Amino acid sequence: MSVDDVEFRRRIRSDVPHSARVWNAWLGGKDNYPVDRELADAVSAAYPQMVDIARASRAFQARAIRHLASLGIRQFLDVGTGLPVANSTHEVAQGIVPDARIVYVDNDPIVLAHAHALLTSAPEGRTAYVDADLSETDTVVDEAAKTLDLSEPVAVLLLSTLGHLVPADGIRVVQQYMARMPSGSYLVLCDTVKTPQTLAAQEAYDSGENPPYLVREPEEITDCAAGLEIIEPGFLSIALWRPEEDDPVLVDQWGLVARKP
Repeated sequence: MSVDDVEFRRRIRSDVPHSARVWNAWLGGKDNYPVDRELADAVSAAYPQMVDIARASRAFQARAIRHLASLGIRQFLDVGTGLPVANSTHEVAQGIVPDARIVYVDNDPIVLAHAHALLTSAPEGRTAYVDADLSETDTVVDEAAKTLDLSEPVAVLLLSTLGHLVPADGIRVVQQYMARMPSGSYLVLCDTVKTPQTLAAQEAYDSGENPPYLVREPEEITDCAAGLEIIEPGFLSIALWRPEEDDPVLVDQWGLVARKP
C-alpha cells in the first residue's frame, strides 16, 4: 500500500459519519458506511421529513439548472456537491446545453474518489473538480477559472451546505463568491429553516464526533442574497419553486434563485 493510499484511508474515517455520506444514505445511495446509515436513521427518527428534504433538494437543483439553462446560462459552479447521484449538475445542464461547463467543489475524500463520475462531460462541454473547503472562496474561484470563463455569467450553486458554517460566516462566504462573479450571474441557494422539528434533527445530527449542521432563520438565508435580484417565484419552500408536479410535498427547506445585476 502506497503512502497516498494510507493517507486516503486515514482521511476517509469510516468510523466517523460524514455529511456527504449521510446525505447519500438519505437519497438511497450505496456510497456510505454503517456509521453514516446509523446517523441518517437517528436523524430521520427525530425528524421523519429528512428524506423528503434530501429528495426535494435534488429536485429543486434540477429545476433551477434547467430554468437557468433555458435563460442562456452555460456555466455552473457547484459548491459542496456531495457524492454523485442521478441528475448531477452536468447531466442536467448538458442535457439542455451540451456545451455547458461545470466545476464541482468538495473537500470530502470519498467524493474526490468518485470525482471521475462527475467529470464525464458531454463532448461539447467541460467539467472539472476542485478539492477545497467551501469557505476557501478565492482558492475555489481561482481554480474554477481554469475551466470557467469569468467574463461570462456563472450560476453558483450552494445547496444544503451553509449549515456547516455559523450564519454570519455563511452570509460572508456566499457574498464573497458572488463578488467574484460577473454581472448576469445567478445564485442558487437553499437550506433548512429553523422550526422545533428541524432543531430536533439538528440535535440528533450533532450527536457524536461529526461536525454540527446548523439550521437557519429565514432571514439568514435571504441575507446571503443581499444586493441580488431574487427571481420569481421568490424565496419559499423549495417544493414550491417552479414545481413540475401537482400538489408537491412541502418541506422545511427554503430556497431562492437570484440574479446579480
